[in-house]
Formats: sequence, C-alpha cells, structure tokens
Amino acid sequence: MATAPRAEFGLSTQFSAETPVTLRISELVRLQKSAQRITSTLNLDEIVERVVHEVSNSLDAVEINLYLHEPEQNEFVLAGVCGCTMYCRGHRLKDSAGMVGHVARTRKLHYAPDVRLDPYYVACEPATRSEVAIPLEVDNELVGVFSASHREVNAFCPAQLRLLQGLCSHVAVAVQNARRFHDEHKRREQMTREAEEARVIQQALLPRNSPLIPGFCVSGLSVPVGAVGGDWYDFIPLPGGRWGLVLADVSGKGMAAALLMSATRGMLRSLASTASGPGEVLTRLNKLLLEDFPDGRFVTMVYAELDPQKRTLRLANAGHLPPLFVDSAEPAGHRWIQTEHGLPLGVSASKFSETVVELSPNSRVAFYSDGITEAELESGEEYGAERLLAQLQASDVTPEDLISDVRKFANGAGLRDDATVILLGARPERNSNRTSVATAI
Repeated sequence: MATAPRAEFGLSTQFSAETPVTLRISELVRLQKSAQRITSTLNLDEIVERVVHEVSNSLDAVEINLYLHEPEQNEFVLAGVCGCTMYCRGHRLKDSAGMVGHVARTRKLHYAPDVRLDPYYVACEPATRSEVAIPLEVDNELVGVFSASHREVNAFCPAQLRLLQGLCSHVAVAVQNARRFHDEHKRREQMTREAEEARVIQQALLPRNSPLIPGFCVSGLSVPVGAVGGDWYDFIPLPGGRWGLVLADVSGKGMAAALLMSATRGMLRSLASTASGPGEVLTRLNKLLLEDFPDGRFVTMVYAELDPQKRTLRLANAGHLPPLFVDSAEPAGHRWIQTEHGLPLGVSASKFSETVVELSPNSRVAFYSDGITEAELESGEEYGAERLLAQLQASDVTPEDLISDVRKFANGAGLRDDATVILLGARPERNSNRTSVATAI
C-alpha cells in the first residue's frame, strides 16, 4: 500500500524508498482534499459518507466503519459503513464489544496486524487480515470510533497509522460540530413551534369580535412585538347590560409575560361580575397577585365599566397610562383621565380610586399601552401623546389606523414593545346596524 510523504495534520510521515514519488503525492493530495471536504459541511450524514467512502478508496480497504458514541445508551451506532456485508447503518454495539469497545475504554489507537491473533477482534468479513481502530475524541470527549480493515497481513505501516490518526482528529471535530449544529437546530425548531402554539393560544384569549353595545362602538387591537406578548385587552359582559373594558400590560416580554398575562386575565374575569365596581375589582385582583406573582413582576391596568343606559364610564387605574378622553365640550377639547390612587398590581397593597366620565354623542375614549406612545425613532424621538391626540381628533379613527400611523412614524424601525389599544365612541345613527370587529394580529 502506498503512503504519503507528509500529512498536513501535524504528523511526521516516513516512506520506504520503493514508494513511487508520484503515488506518494497522489495519496497525500487525496487525503488532504478529504480532510477539507469533511470539515466543509455541518451535515452529519454527509460527513460520515465522505469519510467511509473516500478513505476506503484511498486505502483499497476491505471494510470501513464509523461508529458514533451514544453515552446515554452506553452504545455505539454504526453511522457509516463501506464494504461490510454483515451489518448496515444503524447497527448497535455495546461499548464493551470488540476492538471498538477496547478503543473506547482506552482512548487509544489499536492495531491488529493479524486479526487471527488479536484478542479483541470480532470476525466480520472473511477477507480481513489486518484492522485498525482509532478513537474520535474532542476535548477528552469520546465522539466515536473509526475502523479500517485490509485483506493483507500488516497492511498498515506506522506512517499510514499516523496519517489516519490525523485524519480522524479532523473527523472528530467535524462530527462534533455537526452534532451540536443539529442539536441547536432542533432546539430552535422546537422553540419556534412552541412559540407559534403559544401565539395561537394567546390570540384565542383576545376578543374575536367587538361587542354590540347600544349607542356605542368599541374595538380593540393588540400587536405583540414577538410571537407572544404581555399586553392584552378584553371586553367582559356584566349584569344589567354593562360591559367591562380592560387593557393591561404585564412587565417583561415573551413567554413569561404571556403566562402571567393569561393567569391575570383568568383572575380578572372571575372577579369582574361579583365586585361592586372597578376599584373593588382591582383591589381584590391585587391581593391575589401579591400572593401568586413572582418577585419583580407586576401588571399595569386600566379597568372600566361602561353603562350604556346611563352613558357613563366608571374606571380605576393600576399604574397604567391615563386614558385619553376627547370631547368638544371639554375646555381644551380633550383631557387625560386621571385617578387619585392606584399602584401597579402585584407590587404592594394599594387603594384604587374611581373616576366617572359622562359620555356625550361626541365623546371618544382611548385606552392604550406604552408600546404606542413610546414607539420611537433611532434618534430617540417618541410617538408621544400629541400624535395620539391628533389621531383621536378624527371621529372615524380605528385601532388599525392608529397602529398603522405608529408604524409609519417609526419609519421602518418597527415596534419595539407590544402595542395595544381600545377605542370607545358613540355609534353614529346611520351605522347603527354595523358591527365593529376587533382584529388581533
């Protein structure tokens, strides 16, 4: 068997004088190219196939096997094979079996110049007379075992064994990188699937349609900055034809905020119909959250009860941005609805005072999250309250119109926080039969 003049694996290779120079160079080039191709991909199956077939061609081997270690099962799985008629890919060995098991235990190359005399050799191909097994190891971690057999006795000279060891060091790194890439890819795919499932569930918790309320139009929209978010809004039917309107923002983002949002929503809905008003609802909800919420988490919330017969909106605020009330009867044409007391929910015991607003046919109210007013340009300029007010000046403005204007302002920067809005206004007489639909994106 011809050998190469020098391997580019940090190994010194010796050749006999009889080895033709052209054959030495040819073999060297082939093995160098094999190493380059092996390390040029992160596809594990492709790496294994390249190793077993290219090395088999170079060595004129009877059989090439590449076993990968699975420590959880204490087994080796045959990932790549060429020339074997007894076993196929997927065959499993216990980590104590044959030359593979011996090499796995010792972490050292084992060479059987004559397999008939070797205590560890397990017979496979009848033509085999010599075999070498080499551990694939990266940072003291066993990746697998490579083996090559030949039809000649003592077919592998020391130079070839060193060359194969060098090649196996490249193979081990390539296999390890491919495995890590594959594991990371699977993890990301699973996270993506879970995030999509969570998004679907969270969207199902938002109102599918706006309620039909005599004399009023109400609609909402929530746009999470990620797959799921901590903002939410809701329309809750109450006794006597009244409706509860809620808009809340759970601290944080992502899956944790979404879970806390879901829990808070369930608690609020169970309290809304049994409490005497928004202040009592928030007081009782705050007590529950103080008992259940993890430290450092809180919820800001505006909760209001709309009485369409009395045309009043009675609300309490737990540390949230004040709703915007627009009415031509106001001295300035608008005002921000303030309440005297109300800390964010889940922080500490707090009073929640109420404010009552009379709603005329020209009144409009906006509940909104900071993802709208604090949307900003790269320069730091925010969308702000004035732009929100300008949008509310139009009597036919919709939640979609408002979010679209926020995105237009951001000028491609995109929303950086969940954006949620509820708009409440009088229903024009000419559209009294029209249903306003809330769209959740």
